Amino acid sequence: MTQMEQVAELADMGVAFAGFIFYPKSPRYALRRLTPDQIKKENGINKAGVFVNASIEEILSIVDQCRLHVVQLHGDESPKFCERLADYVSVIKAFRLSDNDSIEWITQPYRDVCDMFMFDTIGAGYGGTGKKFDWNILRGKNIGKPFFLSGGIQPDDTEQLKEFAKDPVASSLFAIDINSCFELSPGVKDMKKVRAFVKALNG
Repeated sequence: MTQMEQVAELADMGVAFAGFIFYPKSPRYALRRLTPDQIKKENGINKAGVFVNASIEEILSIVDQCRLHVVQLHGDESPKFCERLADYVSVIKAFRLSDNDSIEWITQPYRDVCDMFMFDTIGAGYGGTGKKFDWNILRGKNIGKPFFLSGGIQPDDTEQLKEFAKDPVASSLFAIDINSCFELSPGVKDMKKVRAFVKALNG
């Protein structure tokens, strides 16, 4: 998110999390358009800060300045790094997966040191690719943690998501992460699409 009025709209429609990207190379870099104080003052929604290979000191400084509730790590952060950070704030570790990856093997070292996982499509560079994530590679797996489902989720995916929710692996499904397919431009959401998606998903 890059507009606080849109964050307030999300809170009004019952969305649980708003994400703020603190990766300067991203076109959605939050501090390019917002001040830490603006983010800090929003209390109606859980605020997630997205980081890529930042230092612990940098992350904790922004957590404090913006009063973030959770951090989402999208880089090459080690289990030890996550463990140190989790002493101070809730940690979501993102994994970019290909069809042939062993999910249990990749996530196992992080199970005891992170609060939640996020699964996305593998792509060049960091951050969202907009490419569709094949949820089927999660079926039959033991995730062992609450997880976010991400990766090119589109406004018309609600029926597929409801079908996926019937799979045993979805007992650990914590949240749906939406991004570029719901945007007018980087960091600016199409709120009509978001509202219709939330209504259809909850319906």
